[in-house]
Amino acid sequence: MRDYKKLDVWKKAHEQYMFVKRNIVQKFPDKERFELTSQLSRTSLSIPLNIVEGCGRFTDKDFAHFLDNSLGSVNEVDYCCFAAFELNYISEEEYKSVNKMVNEVRAMLISFIKFLRKGGTDPKP
Repeated sequence: MRDYKKLDVWKKAHEQYMFVKRNIVQKFPDKERFELTSQLSRTSLSIPLNIVEGCGRFTDKDFAHFLDNSLGSVNEVDYCCFAAFELNYISEEEYKSVNKMVNEVRAMLISFIKFLRKGGTDPKP
């Protein structure tokens, strides 16, 4: 079993969630409360949550499965933020900031998934 708080990928995913929650969804109009705001909040939270859940699994294969789920959620966050930008809910600067985080988390997840599938045991990536 791994300590999720020691994983760099979890730290970056948590940072992304906090940024989205504090700086992005707050900009959305009330009419989006049950659609884009809700979806973006939930999918952004599911990234670190899946990492945490995967850390509780006993095999690298099971852990990689939860990281795959996180990767799917990263793609959802990516699109939701793009849609928010296109709808003029967030500025170009805000979009670039969140997009940079999304791409960093995505790259870290892909790297960690590959590492686990090759039989790695070091939980640091």
